[in-house]
Amino acid sequence: MPTTTPRPRAVLFALILTLAIARLAPGLAATAPDIETTTTNVPQTADPLKITADYPGGNIIYDKIEENTVFLHQDLRDTAGWWFYWNFQAENAAGRTLTFQFTDGNPIGVLGPAVSTDHGQNWHWLGPKSVSGPAFRYSFSQNEQKVRFSFAIPYQLADFGRFAATHTPADHFRLFTLCESPKGRPVPAARIGKLTGDPKHRILFTARHHACESLASYALEGVIDTVLSDTDHGRWFRDKVEILAIPFVDLDGVEDGDQGKNRKPRDHNRDYLGDSIYPEVRAIRDLVPNWSDGKLRAAIDLHCPWIRGEYNEVIYMVGSANPEIWKQQCVLGEILEKVQTGPLTYRASDNLPFGKAWNTGANYASGKSCSRWAGELPGIALSTGLEIPYANANNKTVTAETARAFGRDLALALYHYLKEKM
Repeated sequence: MPTTTPRPRAVLFALILTLAIARLAPGLAATAPDIETTTTNVPQTADPLKITADYPGGNIIYDKIEENTVFLHQDLRDTAGWWFYWNFQAENAAGRTLTFQFTDGNPIGVLGPAVSTDHGQNWHWLGPKSVSGPAFRYSFSQNEQKVRFSFAIPYQLADFGRFAATHTPADHFRLFTLCESPKGRPVPAARIGKLTGDPKHRILFTARHHACESLASYALEGVIDTVLSDTDHGRWFRDKVEILAIPFVDLDGVEDGDQGKNRKPRDHNRDYLGDSIYPEVRAIRDLVPNWSDGKLRAAIDLHCPWIRGEYNEVIYMVGSANPEIWKQQCVLGEILEKVQTGPLTYRASDNLPFGKAWNTGANYASGKSCSRWAGELPGIALSTGLEIPYANANNKTVTAETARAFGRDLALALYHYLKEKM
């Protein structure tokens, strides 16, 4: 029998989200479904330890426990091939030291697991010293009854709700419902910046085409915060630019704890060709051309890359096959490298040109990506995928706050790009 436990924090998060959405987009809150949970196949044993994932973003399959070693693996679900996302909670382990041994490859990132001791509200990296191959070790204090471990620092719908609640309804920040997800969840979207009259420029931001790529969401928060800030460039954005932000293209996958990448029958980020099978992508393709009205200057699709290694521990733009767009990517990259002030270091030389490594025509054989589709819209100058590592970026630690800071740097670069180059 699966083991499940009550989740008062999840109820609180849902309330926070509902209140935020109710203030900013009443129609969205009115149709919000109950939070879905994903349970694990944890059998009843004599050991009081429980391994659960019955909360938004949870993902794990429990295999067995032998003495102080827990054997488990990530739940791939409808992923084609192998991927590495997992997120689980260990309960009733106070005072013990446990080894968590993964049995399907090595899905542990370069800084070890992200750890939360407060029901997922705050996270820190356990560090590489805790890791030995596909296993990590954790010593529970006497008062740690429930500890969560995740491949990366998560970002759920409730996190966006808390963020939205910090921006009171105003003339420059409006939530609305993009569409209904396949499982009946209202998919949030936001318009930010100059919302009355005609803006000079428009920008599209998308994130979470791949459900597990959570650090990208914190960068998007940094962008939005900058546009709404009481600064010269914030005021310039609100006078000249309208931004459309889609924070969760695969909302069901985010909340259910799916991998999202290489999803069968089609990856969300290959659904921009022919008839889209996902309602979120259909809604984007219906909305953006009319909304942009020929003023769409930039489209930025935020991602996280592979688990580790070359091209996966640096921030980079995915080079376009279109030479004119690639030229504009290089222009923005040079500006970003010059104006950045945050702790995460971007280098324009890290951008991945089309035709190099994985960025080839063969990678797009199954369909068209969001950035390729947006690059064909009238008025567009720059369309790019932007990869933000999960944990390590040029030997700097990626956290919620450092990712937000990078988002602020990105917004500052866009300010200079639009003001000086458009």
